[in-house]
Amino acid sequence: MIMPSSKKILKCVALASLGLNVSNLLGVAAFSSRAISQKSFRIAPRTTSQLPVAGERQLVNRNTRLFAVDNDDPNPGGLNQWEDENDRKKSFNEIGFFDQVQEWFASDEGKEDVKTYTTSLAVALLLRLLIIEPRYIPSLSMYPTFEVGDQLAVEKVTKRIRPFSRNEVVVFNPPQAFREIVGDSSRKAKEALIKRIVAVEGDTVEVKGGKLYVNGVMQDEPFTAEDAAYEFGPVLVPPGDVLVLGDNRNHSLDGHIWGFLPAENVIGRAVFVYWPPWRVGTNGMY
Repeated sequence: MIMPSSKKILKCVALASLGLNVSNLLGVAAFSSRAISQKSFRIAPRTTSQLPVAGERQLVNRNTRLFAVDNDDPNPGGLNQWEDENDRKKSFNEIGFFDQVQEWFASDEGKEDVKTYTTSLAVALLLRLLIIEPRYIPSLSMYPTFEVGDQLAVEKVTKRIRPFSRNEVVVFNPPQAFREIVGDSSRKAKEALIKRIVAVEGDTVEVKGGKLYVNGVMQDEPFTAEDAAYEFGPVLVPPGDVLVLGDNRNHSLDGHIWGFLPAENVIGRAVFVYWPPWRVGTNGMY
């Protein structure tokens, strides 16, 4: 049996033990609060699922200072000045025409376009000068083979490598005799003409009874509009010349009026009509 005095002693021991435990707990808490106040507050890394929602504010420790960051900032931690040198430039539509042209020439796109256009123009001019060129029919002197408004291609290569033949249609610069008839100051004196070769050097040519005779043989000419209403020859075509007549024999200022054509005046042979579309082809040219 425990004596009353012993009970008191046991109570004192229990209270003392309890007080020691409480003091230890308080001491730990005090130490922890001092450690927090003296040291940097550290935030553990968050996973993707821990990212804050829009509008939430969070504390971030940077250089041992606490500061708030607003997640609505479109450029967090970046520059607040969005303006750069290009923003101060005027738009293409705000500058003058000549400035636009100058800026276009200075751009990479403009330089590339100029290079393309220059190359294309050079090729086109080379083709026209040496190989082929377009021609326009202004009159009915070659009707029905050509009509007014027809556009045809004239090739300029074969005249250098093969001689001219009868019935070929050629485009040529008018000879001096033609210019004397129409007048040197006339616009027609400077325009190229188009006719059909009916005889070449060495041929004897004659027109009688409305028909053409070459070397005594009447020629079959289905391309003419009508029989000739004039008489011509006989004449001998001299070397280096040809005789040309219009298919519309009675409405053509051609060789039966102004004489022979020097072959060197020929620009080229007509090869085909390319306009209008319903007349495309070579009908009546050969």
